[in-house]
Amino acid sequence: MSKLLTVFGATGLQGGSLLHYLLKRPDVLKSYRLRGVTRNVSKPAAVALQEAGVEMVPGDMDDQASLSAALTGSNAVFAMTNFWEKCSAEVEVAQGKAIADVAVAAGAELIVWSSLLNVTEMSNGKISGAKHFDSKAEVEAYIRTLPIKSAFFVPALYMQMMTHLFKPKLNDEGELVFSATWSGLCPLVDITDTGKFIVPILLSPDKYHGKRFIAATAYYSPADMVEIWTKVTGKEIKLGQASMEAWGQSHPPELLSVLETTSKFVDDYQLFGPGGQEDLNWTLAQMDDPPTTWEKFVEANEPWF
Repeated sequence: MSKLLTVFGATGLQGGSLLHYLLKRPDVLKSYRLRGVTRNVSKPAAVALQEAGVEMVPGDMDDQASLSAALTGSNAVFAMTNFWEKCSAEVEVAQGKAIADVAVAAGAELIVWSSLLNVTEMSNGKISGAKHFDSKAEVEAYIRTLPIKSAFFVPALYMQMMTHLFKPKLNDEGELVFSATWSGLCPLVDITDTGKFIVPILLSPDKYHGKRFIAATAYYSPADMVEIWTKVTGKEIKLGQASMEAWGQSHPPELLSVLETTSKFVDDYQLFGPGGQEDLNWTLAQMDDPPTTWEKFVEANEPWF
């Protein structure tokens, strides 16, 4: 009998992408039945997954009884939380630990946690305030103490952010300008590739117990990105440097603070630290389906302007 994989955030970017990808992987479907957890099972995205063959169930990360019902019978769990829902590290840590505890109580054999690195620890306290990094890292550390096989999906900066938050804009001279908040190399990922990174773990949980999968395609500088944007779109894109003061006029303080901290972390530690490239090379070597390059992403999301 096939095992049951329960996916949190089933209608979101990570969980939804994972489920849609797994539905196209008959080799995985031979081993796993799919269950998706979302707050509202009647919304269109949930209904579409149900019609595609995913068992959709309601779940509230702040309610243990709800989590227990959602995880009943699960053999494997993909767990993630959304810091931005309440902008609280304490809430995120509580939710992540609760999912892990209930997964263990339900008899699950594997949990894959969507994690990030601990910025405060990596920088020896020089960079603080990246609460959404540190909170996920705290949950990861907790999961490692539990009696369950575990692996960790660690996503890079989403390419999708370039379609809105960082999309090149016309300046007063009529030039298209990409105003990055960072200046160095930064790893990028098309987050719809989530499933490509998770499949090896699902197929070989013993092999990957305790491992981190660095989810990125490659490291790109803002100049690299601009060059590819220009090549694909045929529109000349200029490279600018974002002013935090200007950002502050059009974005909420919470987002501005995170941008400042994350940008410094990218410039000083390239998001994944000094061993990031080696860790990424290892991850890519485990995959049977290569991730989307920045060039392919730009092509797929035409027209940009």
